[in-house]
Amino acid sequence: MAVSIRLRREGAKNRPYYRVVVADSHSPRDGKFIEILGTYDPKLTGQNSSFNVERAEYWISKGAQPSDTVRSLIKKQKKMGAAEPATESDRESSELAEGGLSPSPETTT
Repeated sequence: MAVSIRLRREGAKNRPYYRVVVADSHSPRDGKFIEILGTYDPKLTGQNSSFNVERAEYWISKGAQPSDTVRSLIKKQKKMGAAEPATESDRESSELAEGGLSPSPETTT
């Protein structure tokens, strides 16, 4: 069975919305699939996709072939994941340590 990672179209007419799925390459575009990895909304600007990159890499290691669009989405997700701080609290603590922000107004008297 040849497995591919590709987009499954959902959404209304003139309002496309896609799910990133792992499917048999012989099944139709919107047909049966093995696993849903995430979503992709081409109408949004900026961060328009969210999916589990670890699972995508797992399937690729098992021989799944990503489509060209999914391959570029994986590359973009990896780049965005490396650029962002781990959590919001880490970001706030690093800004406080640099002296860029003062403590919140509730704590000062």
